[in-house]
Amino acid sequence: MTASASGPHPNAAAVPADVLQTQAIAEAGDDDAVDAVERQLTLLWRRARSISLNLSRSVHPELEPAAYGLLTILVREGSMRLTDLAACIGVGKPSVSRQVAFLETIGLVRKEADPLDGRSQAILLTERGAERMRAVHAARKEAFRSQLQHWSRGQLLDLAELMSKLNDDYGQDFPVRLAKDARKEAAGEPQEPH
Repeated sequence: MTASASGPHPNAAAVPADVLQTQAIAEAGDDDAVDAVERQLTLLWRRARSISLNLSRSVHPELEPAAYGLLTILVREGSMRLTDLAACIGVGKPSVSRQVAFLETIGLVRKEADPLDGRSQAILLTERGAERMRAVHAARKEAFRSQLQHWSRGQLLDLAELMSKLNDDYGQDFPVRLAKDARKEAAGEPQEPH
């Protein structure tokens, strides 16, 4: 039985708040549903930033989340040129270069001649960097496992599929579209449909 306009779920005390909220979203109009998704994403992003900061600090006390992201990419992809690393996260080479220089000074990455192009250098994890990232990833995975232990395998796969769809829909141009729409709305101009 779901919550209705006549009142809350009859067993509201026994039903988790997130289930009740999901049921309420299902009964709401499109605007309410989009607002609910936006609220939940905002909360998720805020928590993700906090988690990212904590994870980065567990690798090294002075490590910024952006540099942690670079390390994560190097774990997943292996050695990369600076240009490719910058393209992978969608920022400029100077920003990535500063992060890589810091990672070098704390002994987590090193540069070596790129075997495919002797003019450029490949960035790769040092043994110390790889060890620190293995330890942090293992702890992160165990934390996820513990946090999501009451979810069924099917629910986890459904969530992964929906998150994948959301990430595909956002794409790289989403921040640009969002900024344009905000400027148009502030100026009272009509927004383009997406």
